[in-house]
Amino acid sequence: MRLRKLFSAGAAFALASFTTVFAMASSHREAPSISEDPTADNTDVWAWVTPGTHDKLYVVAAYNPLEEPSGGPNFHKFSDDVLYEVHITRGNKDLDDAFTYQIRFKTAPITRVDVADLQKGPGGGKEFFAQLAGSFAQTYSVVKLEGGKKPVEIAKDVPVAPPNIGPRTQAVGKVFGIFSSATYDDAFAATFIKDMGAEGRVWSGPRDDGFYVDLARIFDLANFAGNATTPLPNATDGVSGYNCHAIALEIPTKNLTGTGQAPTAGASDAQTLGVWASASRRKVSIIRKNGDEDDFGPWVQVSRLGLPLVNEAVIGLQDKDKYNRTKPSTDVANFAAYFLNPIVVRDAEAVGVYQALGADPTPFKSGRTDILDIINLKNIPTANAHNIAIMPGITGDVLRVDMGVDSGFPNGRPIPGAAPNKEQADVTDVLLSVLLTKGMVNVSDGVQQNDKNYLTSFPYLALPWEGARQGHGK
Repeated sequence: MRLRKLFSAGAAFALASFTTVFAMASSHREAPSISEDPTADNTDVWAWVTPGTHDKLYVVAAYNPLEEPSGGPNFHKFSDDVLYEVHITRGNKDLDDAFTYQIRFKTAPITRVDVADLQKGPGGGKEFFAQLAGSFAQTYSVVKLEGGKKPVEIAKDVPVAPPNIGPRTQAVGKVFGIFSSATYDDAFAATFIKDMGAEGRVWSGPRDDGFYVDLARIFDLANFAGNATTPLPNATDGVSGYNCHAIALEIPTKNLTGTGQAPTAGASDAQTLGVWASASRRKVSIIRKNGDEDDFGPWVQVSRLGLPLVNEAVIGLQDKDKYNRTKPSTDVANFAAYFLNPIVVRDAEAVGVYQALGADPTPFKSGRTDILDIINLKNIPTANAHNIAIMPGITGDVLRVDMGVDSGFPNGRPIPGAAPNKEQADVTDVLLSVLLTKGMVNVSDGVQQNDKNYLTSFPYLALPWEGARQGHGK
C-alpha cells in the first residue's frame, strides 16, 4: 500500500497532525518505579484558555491511574506525603518556572474513643465503615510561587470532594452531616469549588478517568493494525469505568502575562506558556513500628507530565524512571535522541506493524525534527508563528499555550472537544499516526470516545463512577 498523505505541508500539517494525535492523552503506569506509587503518578494534563475572551487559563492535572470505584474500605485519595505541583513557564528564553502552584493534602485522623462509647452511634466509637470514621476526609492548601517573590498561600484548609461510594453512603452521610447532599451529582461536586478571589478558583477530588484507549491491544506488541476508516472490530476501552484524582485550576490570564494586563490578541512568544505537572516525595522516609511514617530532607521529583504520552510512547523503557525524575529544561540534553529517532518506529517494524500497513518505515526512523517543531508551535497557528529554539533549557516536555489565540492542540489541550464524549481529537490515533508515519497514514486503535461526557464548565472532567453500582467490575 502506498503511503497516503493526509495533511498538507507546513502549518496545516503540524496543526492537523497534533490536533488529531495529542489532543487526548495519558501516561498510566508508564515507568517501572512510578507504577508502584500510584498516588504520585501523573496521568494527564489539560491546559487551555477561554475561547474568544482568553481571560482564563484552565489547568486540570490528574493522578492515580485506574482507580477502581468500589475499592474500599480504604478508598482512593491524594497522598498526604506527596507535593503536587503545577508549573507554568513563559516566553521562549528558558523553561524556568514563572509560576508554580504547590498543592499539599491532609487527611483527617480516624476517630478513636473508649470502648464504653461504642453505642453512641456513627462517629461515636471505633467504626467498621470508613465513611463513619471520616477516614477519607481530606483538606488541602495551595501555595503560589512567582519568580523570586515570597511564596503566598492562596487557599487553605479547602475540603477535597469525597469518593462516590454509593447511594446509602450519600444518604446516611447527609443525615449525620458528613455530606451536604443525599445525592452525588454535579451540584454536590460543585460545592467543593473554592473561590480564591483575584487568584481564580480551584477544585480537587475524584473524577472519571478521561482517557480512552485499547490498552490490551496496544501493549500486546501493537496488535491493532487498523486505520481511522477501517479500525479493528471489538475494540475495548481499557480505562472505561475507572476513576482518577484530579486538581483543577482556573487562573485569570492577566495574572500570567507579566504585564498585569489581559493577553494581546494574536500569536506571540512572549505570552506563550509552558504547562506541566509533577509529584515529589521527601528524600528520606522512616517507617515506625506503629505504622507511622516520618519524612525528611528535600523534595525529590518522582513523576511529571506535560505533553501527553511522551514518556509512555517516546522514551525507552530503560530511561523512563530517569525521565520522571528530571525537568523539562534538561530534555534536549538527556533525551533528544528519542525525539529525533523514535524507537517506536523500530519496534513497530520488528513486530510487523509496517507490514500490516503496507508502508516503508525508513523515512520515519531518524531526523524527526518535525516532532520538535510541533512541540514548539513553530507553524501553529500559522507559518513561523513562534520562534522557540530546539536547544537545552528551551525545548522540553511542556504543553505550550499561547494566551493570545484560541487553544487547539498542540497549542493547549481543551476539554471538551468535537462531541460531548470526545476531546478535540483522539490522541492515541494521532500519536500512532504521527510517530509511525508523520501523519501520512491514519493508524487507529479503534476506541473513538470516552465512556462519559465531559463537563462544559469547571472542573470539566466528568463525575467519578459510583462504587456501588458502576464499578469497573460491573
